[in-house]
Amino acid sequence: MRQYAGFTSAEESNKRYRYLIDQGVMGLSVAFDLPTQTGYDSDHVLAEGEIGKVGVPICSLADMEILMKEIQLDKVSVSMTINSTAAILLAFLIAAAEKQGISKEKLNGTVQNDILKEYIARGTYIYPPKPSMRIITDLFEFCSEEMPKWNTISISGYHIREAGSTAVEELAFTLANGIAYVQSAIDKGLDINTFGKRLSFFFNCHNHFFEEIAKFRAARRMWAKIMHERFGATEQKALMCRFHTQTAGSTLQAQQIDNNVVRTTLQATAAVLGGTQSLHTNSRDEALALPTEKSVQLALRTQQIIAHESGIPDVADPLAGSEYVETLTDELENAAMDLIEKIDELGGAVSAIEQQFQQNEISSSAFDYQKAIDEGEKILVGVNKFATDEHEVSDIQEIDVAAVKEQLDRLSEMKENRNKDEVQKSLANLKETAAGDGNLMPLIIRAVITHATLGEISDTLRSVFGEY
Repeated sequence: MRQYAGFTSAEESNKRYRYLIDQGVMGLSVAFDLPTQTGYDSDHVLAEGEIGKVGVPICSLADMEILMKEIQLDKVSVSMTINSTAAILLAFLIAAAEKQGISKEKLNGTVQNDILKEYIARGTYIYPPKPSMRIITDLFEFCSEEMPKWNTISISGYHIREAGSTAVEELAFTLANGIAYVQSAIDKGLDINTFGKRLSFFFNCHNHFFEEIAKFRAARRMWAKIMHERFGATEQKALMCRFHTQTAGSTLQAQQIDNNVVRTTLQATAAVLGGTQSLHTNSRDEALALPTEKSVQLALRTQQIIAHESGIPDVADPLAGSEYVETLTDELENAAMDLIEKIDELGGAVSAIEQQFQQNEISSSAFDYQKAIDEGEKILVGVNKFATDEHEVSDIQEIDVAAVKEQLDRLSEMKENRNKDEVQKSLANLKETAAGDGNLMPLIIRAVITHATLGEISDTLRSVFGEY
């Protein structure tokens, strides 16, 4: 059980994480603000107006230490939804854990680290595709040698679906991205039976109950075939499609927000029936703002009732043998494989992205979906049917303006008091390695320990790799 959270300050985010742990959450899922996702410190001119809006700003080791204060990092799994700057955020976590006396070998969790879906659906990329793939495979290599419990990537279909894809497109594009990552790791000389065990996926669970169950069943089957038949993996754990699921944020409606509890419950149930290993349930008010503590508790209780009262998790694949579900699973698998074959014909996921194939397919699907809503062919309860007069929702989480100033003040103070010579030396060494072919992770960790900031490390890599 996970709940996704991140607020304007590391302090407030830490409070929410500790509250969630006290309420029974088994793993943290960290949301970062847009500047952190795109490699800018909070004091950068482009960060103005975006600090802490969609998650927590983390610019330095000092911020990460506050974020993880009094959290037992050797006992709590930490998932970080971060991509372009994933290597830097992992370095922050490693350094913060070591200050707690916890070695990196004991850390459990994942960084999303899925840059391809950023080009496809989300847009928080920094570097061109090829150097981005290098950073990802460097992280693969480092973690396979140094962090045996760490999942090196969470290959994400979630944002592909949020951008407007169909279930088939989410399935196909996600697994095609997975194929690209596996091939990149193999090309680097990594053992598929070793790094394959640490791959994980992140799927969306949308509204169509049975289609979503079939999608998850098809994903597990397809990935096992891909790993064995295409790449020659033999270890059972390397064949597994281990995945986290989040209920669909795009289905949450601002109108009649209590209806979102029902949508989330059905989606969460479908995810469990489909075999998800971990789950995040969206809160009722997320169509309006960051969720309140009360809304988060209700979302978590939804998971806990399914887990402890329904009996659904007691059976693996409980809908196996259903004629309808089995047929739907076959149809989704076949349609998704057809799309993967098209991507292969275009030269693979990276080449297809450069040709805008996935982006165009998703745009077309998103248009069709919205058109169906606008024309009343697809019903959204409380939106285009059964609508009522709107009533103001008073209990809404607000952005703390004072916390933004505190973040800027802390960053300024840290920059002033650190050893600037050590920082510059560490960044110079990172730049030299980036220009060559050495693994970047040890250099990033060293830079983090000297209190180089996320923005400074990102800018150093920008100077070598350029921007996309």
